[in-house]
Amino acid sequence: MIARIAEAETEGWLGEIEGLQVSLAGAEEKLRRLDAEHASRHTAVDLGIPAFRDIVGRGGASPLPPQ
Repeated sequence: MIARIAEAETEGWLGEIEGLQVSLAGAEEKLRRLDAEHASRHTAVDLGIPAFRDIVGRGGASPLPPQ
């Protein structure tokens, strides 16, 4: 959109410049709101998935079948 604004300025399309600037401002505001919403919802969740080191050695059997 910034490139289109530059092109409109080069070509002297005043009405196009204004419309693109309004659209750009709206898009930037929407991105700010989405970023703020995402930041407020972003929390870590422990899924309780065991690490490999926690699994190895359990029981007495090898986790791999004999070959």
